Amino acid sequence: MTKKLDHIHHLALQVDDIESSISWYRQNFLCETVYQDDSWALLKFDNLSLALVLPNQHPAHFAITRNDPQNYGQPKIHRDGTSSVYITDPAGNNVEILKLAS
Repeated sequence: MTKKLDHIHHLALQVDDIESSISWYRQNFLCETVYQDDSWALLKFDNLSLALVLPNQHPAHFAITRNDPQNYGQPKIHRDGTSSVYITDPAGNNVEILKLAS
């Protein structure tokens, strides 16, 4: 039996300006804006999503969806309705464990 691999939901890049970054990505690539506010946005591509975040609000990271984020710490509910836990790998990279949508 083959194990089902974990799913990378999104990568998060730090940007200086959310609105201008959205415009640049939308002008240069075929993607959709899924969520946007003053401190971050989520752009959907065919194979994964790209989060654009402000450095003083969110760390650069990648997010993996799982059923058990509570096994990594206390999940926090975000303003978009998702919940997750941030952990750090041995090299210091931020990894978000994002609760699978019900």
